Amino acid sequence: MNQWQWLQIIWAAGVLILAVGALTSYRLNWRTSIRYALIWAGIFLAVTLFIDIVK
Repeated sequence: MNQWQWLQIIWAAGVLILAVGALTSYRLNWRTSIRYALIWAGIFLAVTLFIDIVK
């Protein structure tokens, strides 16, 4: 793992934090919020793995 991959992981974590923060502003219940957060995490994981495979 090189220095740029760590940067991508940090960036993805930051974006996920922003997405979770935006979802909390809708005042959804915890179950829905966790489900949406896991969906976003899956999307970012899939995109990251796809980019890694293509390289």
